[in-house]
Parts: sequence; C-alpha cells; structure tokens
Amino acid sequence: MRAKSAIVLILSLCALAAVLPAQEQPKLLRQPDVIFVPTPYEVVNAMLDLAEVHKGDVLYDLGCGDGRIPVTAAQRFGVRGVGIDINPQRIAESNETAKREGMEKLVAFRNEDMFEADIKEASVVTLYLLTSLNLKLRPKLWRELKPGTRIVSQTFDMGDWKPEKEVSVGGYHIYLWRVPEHAEKR
Repeated sequence: MRAKSAIVLILSLCALAAVLPAQEQPKLLRQPDVIFVPTPYEVVNAMLDLAEVHKGDVLYDLGCGDGRIPVTAAQRFGVRGVGIDINPQRIAESNETAKREGMEKLVAFRNEDMFEADIKEASVVTLYLLTSLNLKLRPKLWRELKPGTRIVSQTFDMGDWKPEKEVSVGGYHIYLWRVPEHAEKR
C-alpha cells in the first residue's frame, strides 16, 4: 500500500510539473562588448575619490560586472547605486555581492544594454570599457546626463574629449570628466 501511495505521489508531482510554466532563466540580451575583468578595490576607491562621490549622489556603473563599484560607493558614502550589465550572470553576481555586504537597500542591478538603459538620474557614472565603447557611449552621456555629472573611467579615455583630471593608481589610469553645458549640441 505504501509503495502504491508513493507511486501516486510521484506521478501527481510529475503531472503538476508538466503543466506549470517553466521558470524562465534570464537570457543574454546580446553578446557583451567586453569581457569581465574585476577592478581592483584600490582602483575602485580611487575612482570614487576622483569623482568626489558624496551623500546625495546617485552612482551608475555601466558594465557593472560583480557590482563592486556601486556596493563600495554605498558602503563608503551611503549613496544609491545602480549597476547595469548585459550579462545576467554578472547581475546575479552583483546581487550576491550586495546581499553579502548588506547593501541591498541602497543598490539595484539591472540586466540591460547600457546603450539603451535610462541613466538620466545619475550624478556619477563609472566605466571600465574600451575607448571605442566610451566614444560610442559619449553622445548618450551628453544627451541624457545633466551638466556637471561626473564620469570616471578606468584605463580608457574618451578620445578628443580631454579629461578634467587624471590619476594613476597601482599601474591603472583613471580619468574624470564632467558633462559640459549644452553637451548634446556638440
């Protein structure tokens, strides 16, 4: 009798599983433009210092990887951070980083294409892309961000848009720009 009950239970569970919609896994929107290379924490802190991050800022990290820049900004300055990455695996890692560090209330991570994402609320934007991607992103930054918004990039510059400041930390170059008035018309 017990074996018959177990068989009925198993068959019932199989039937239920067949009619329930499958849990959809997030899909890769398109191939990432760059491979994920974590920014050393020494450089993360230098990027935040160069950007003069302070209470009240909203930091966006485009291509956020494992979420270390928004999480560190939230920890150090109490700012809200948003990480955007096209790879759902990176978003999962970012959420895990936020949870591990107790910063889930201050940071959010979005599986989006940075070229299509809404970034207009940012007062600070961090990047670790390629110069070619920075140049492709520049019109969007100028069009959507308020004048004075600080943009910090590790290693890669913005071509003919000269940085306001540049520092080297641990062998890495870090650049700072501020979105100029009427930048979208340039």
